[in-house]
Parts: sequence; structure tokens; C-alpha cells
Amino acid sequence: MAKSKDNKKATSDQRVSKAVVSRLSLYLRELSRLERAGIETTSSTKLGEMLGFSDAQVRKDLANFGQFGYPGVGYRCSELISTIRQIMGTDQKWPVALVGVGNLGRALLGYRGFSNQGFNTVAAFDLDPKIVGTEIEGIPVFSLDNVDKIVKEKSIQLAILAVPAAAAQEVAERLVEAGIRGFLNFAAVTLRLPDDVTVIGVDLAIEMEQLSFAMTSRMS
Repeated sequence: MAKSKDNKKATSDQRVSKAVVSRLSLYLRELSRLERAGIETTSSTKLGEMLGFSDAQVRKDLANFGQFGYPGVGYRCSELISTIRQIMGTDQKWPVALVGVGNLGRALLGYRGFSNQGFNTVAAFDLDPKIVGTEIEGIPVFSLDNVDKIVKEKSIQLAILAVPAAAAQEVAERLVEAGIRGFLNFAAVTLRLPDDVTVIGVDLAIEMEQLSFAMTSRMS
């Protein structure tokens, strides 16, 4: 591995696959675990073994963003963590809105993993007058009618959408008008939004179908 202290963030016009980005998240998780355990360095071989990837795959993924590592040392965990966070954009704090405070929404408000990665849920929105004006997990719940004002006041660009599928498109359009530019969509529907808006869909039923397929294929 060639030594480099001039690691670079991917340029805005650089395109990497979703698979690479997903693996970056896995590398970050394992590197953070190593750092908590007091381990200062690792290698592409060890990092790959922990995740079931080849060392070549690890090096190829990282090569999308620059040169990493030190001869005879490998990767310094703290340095690589810092660089991956910069690449992923999690080296900054992101204020987030959650929309839809039903059973799923309440569970998401209580999930601490978001804040641990720099995603701070600062507001929740719902239409139910029984919960508007209250706090859930310390997070204030506002009426969706006030979304323009709150999004601007709290500089929110990201939203978690946990509304029924039938309402998701209309609600998402309303949020885009208010200034939201990125969605984590838990509604079981494909959103049609402007090209400058990013949507990541999370459909747990599809994930279970993928698991069922994997199990069925293995048994056949």
C-alpha cells in the first residue's frame, strides 16, 4: 500500500455504485469497533475478513476516493474513520425531521443510532391534534401545517418519512416545497420527486423477501 497523507474526498462529479457506498458504511462500523477496542491499525486483509470481502475489494472500494495506508503499518483506524466520515458527509451534524408519528415513527424517534452517526432528529410532524404540541423522546411534535416555518428555522434538509403509503407522495411534495432535499422513505411506495431530491427507500417487506429468496436458493 502506498503511503499517502493527501487523501481526498470524491469530487461531486465522481460516480460510485450503491454497493460501494454500502460497503463504506460497513468499513466505518468495523473500524469504529476496532478503535473502541483500542486497536490502532488494521489492514485490507483483516478488514475484509471481518466483513467477508477480499482484501482486493477493500482496496478497490477505497481507491475510488484516494490512496490510503502506510507500508508495513496498514491503515490507521482513526485516520480512515475520519476520512470515510468526510466522504460520507457524516463529519458534520445533520438536523433531521421525522414525518408521521405512528408506531413506526415513535420507534424511530427512540432509535439512538441516528444521533450516534451525526443525524439529529430535531422535529417531528404529524396531523393528529392529540400529539401535536407534545414531545416524544424529547423531540417536539409540530403540525405538518407549520413545516415551512420549522424547516427554515432549524435548517433541516433531511427527512424520515414514516407516513401511510397512500399519503406519502403528497406529503413528500409538501416537504420538498418546504426545502427538504433528502428522504429516508419507509412508506411502501415509490416517490416521484424532482431530480435534485435524493430518496432512499426502506421497505422491510422487500428485505424479508430478499431473505426468503436467499434461504430458498440455498435449500434448492
